[in-house]
Amino acid sequence: MKLAFTGMAALLAGTAPLLAGGIERAPQSLNILFEQGNYAELSFGAADPTVSGTDTGLPATVVPPVGLAPRGTGDVANGYGFLGLGYKHQFNEALSAALIVEQPFGADVSYQSFNPVTGEGGSSLLGGTMARVDSTSFTALMRYKMPNNVSVHGGLRGSQADAEVSLDGFAYGGPVPPTLSGYNVQLDKDIGLGFVVGAAYEVPAIAGRVSLTYNSKVEHEFDTVERLNGNIIGRSTTTVDTPESITLEAQSGVAADTLVFGSIRWVNWSEFKVDPTVFTGLNNGNGLVSLEDTTTYTIGVGRKFNETWSGSAALVYEPENDDLVSPLAPTNGRVGVTLAAVYTMDNMKITTGINYSKLGDARPQTGGAPRAQMEDSDILGIGVRIGYSF
Repeated sequence: MKLAFTGMAALLAGTAPLLAGGIERAPQSLNILFEQGNYAELSFGAADPTVSGTDTGLPATVVPPVGLAPRGTGDVANGYGFLGLGYKHQFNEALSAALIVEQPFGADVSYQSFNPVTGEGGSSLLGGTMARVDSTSFTALMRYKMPNNVSVHGGLRGSQADAEVSLDGFAYGGPVPPTLSGYNVQLDKDIGLGFVVGAAYEVPAIAGRVSLTYNSKVEHEFDTVERLNGNIIGRSTTTVDTPESITLEAQSGVAADTLVFGSIRWVNWSEFKVDPTVFTGLNNGNGLVSLEDTTTYTIGVGRKFNETWSGSAALVYEPENDDLVSPLAPTNGRVGVTLAAVYTMDNMKITTGINYSKLGDARPQTGGAPRAQMEDSDILGIGVRIGYSF
């Protein structure tokens, strides 16, 4: 049981990418620490989100003389790929270490531009608005296992990130000054450092394990260039904290060759602020992004069919928050299912996972006023993990 299902709960983390709360794409799981002996893995895959809706339009009193009728936004969420690497080394029965490279945060949102002269294009309120965030994290961990089946783990996490955001459309003032429409900010690549700490309790006879892990925030100091309609309006340094999180994971055998597993993950997205100097001055002290904390629940079952094949199925649920959201993260909660199949051949495990999630309806807002209604959004992700024990 233990050998067959070690790391079963981790099948979700690297084989089927998700569009989680905020800009999270992977839950930064540390289950590689619980693999047997020395172990290395490579994971890769892709996700295709679909997020679309209709803007609210503007009355004629705002845009004389004809106003602007509601218009479709088109699909504002672009697909993305991911790559992950991991290596775990077992020094002795008590001490092990791991190195993990992954891409936990990211965003690629763009609203099709609107031409106010011809009336063609996407949303008149948000057309031309976009956000791109790229990040890679590097985590070095140690784990010490005590004789009473209690273990502690911890280490350092470095994060490399950069971003670009553009605001456009009548939701930001349109072409008539004073306006934020035409604003662009570039946050140059920066490396920040945080830490990871946690503990676990295991019951080997039933493949049981409960682990609790805390990920600290990581502070970035981005060299920043702000522009308005292509003209540089400011150069500064912007401090951005990627959020802290707490993850509780558990698994246990319930019958021969059958395992149940689950997790609860809380992420402090309310501390994730992007406040470029000139923008906050023009926007009455308000920053680019305002997000709410998220809690994500996962529960699933794994089954060993024979010496070669195993599989799992899991449900993922993230409750909805206030449906007024940032146009740069235009979804609200999710419900999904992940299926994974594991092929074992000697010391190699090949895991293929697929996730389909319905994303909650949301209303992108500026200045506290809804600017669009996003409905019937979803995401399909597929990934592969190749693991080798030695």
